[in-house]
Amino acid sequence: MAYDRTVRLTDTDFGTAVAAVRRALADQGFGVLTEIDVRATLKAKLDHDMEDYLILGACNPPLAHRALEADRSIGLLLPCNVVVRRDGDHALVQALDPGTMVTVTGLDALAPVADEATARLDAALSSLSAA
Repeated sequence: MAYDRTVRLTDTDFGTAVAAVRRALADQGFGVLTEIDVRATLKAKLDHDMEDYLILGACNPPLAHRALEADRSIGLLLPCNVVVRRDGDHALVQALDPGTMVTVTGLDALAPVADEATARLDAALSSLSAA
């Protein structure tokens, strides 16, 4: 089962990709609530070197509210994680497919929320590949 939505960005450095992702998410009503610099964390904790890898916890408050009204436990799957990572000489942007909420919970009441979140995330990702 595929659980991601991915866009490959060419001719873009990592910092530029991260800034573009933040703008694209904001344009679709998502704020970034959390940020995990996996590369820095693994270096600090394990002295392990790896490629640039950032996890952004994106949240669209109206959608999160609707999801929580349908299922209080859905917070386990929130916020929407968006990964920006280096893949060779490209940057990859990956978002968790919001449909996973419906698949994991089996709650049809979450389908409209997942559908709207998917449309917004897809619009954000599409704007990156068009830039």
